[in-house]
Amino acid sequence: MNWIYNHREFTEDQIPEGAVGFVYMMTAFIGGHSYCYIGKKNFYAYVKTKLSKKALPTDKRKKTYKRVRKTVYQNYYSSNEILKQAHKEGVHITREILMICYSNLELSYQEVKHQFQYEVLEKDYFLNANILGRFYKQKK
Repeated sequence: MNWIYNHREFTEDQIPEGAVGFVYMMTAFIGGHSYCYIGKKNFYAYVKTKLSKKALPTDKRKKTYKRVRKTVYQNYYSSNEILKQAHKEGVHITREILMICYSNLELSYQEVKHQFQYEVLEKDYFLNANILGRFYKQKK
């Protein structure tokens, strides 16, 4: 199943210019119950690569450079272990893009904003265990 954005299938050629990433919601039907997860994913990653001996610059201190690499968000099924395991077992997971963001700051802010709006820590059907590593689900 592909990503859905504005009730339509989202493809790579629809990535807006200047977009950094997106906030998503994944929904899976596991063991007779529906579970959701809200997170964020970057479209691009900055990878440090070692320079070869021939490509080394005259400044000997610079031995690596950064290059931009597209992340494979099409095959991404969350950082949540339950969702990853469900995907391996063949469970259908709906992947919806809630918002596309144009800076890393906006991406982090919108992820947290959506998590609080959807009350992911208060509702049992959300698989989010924490927000920013600072706010956690209360054990009952």
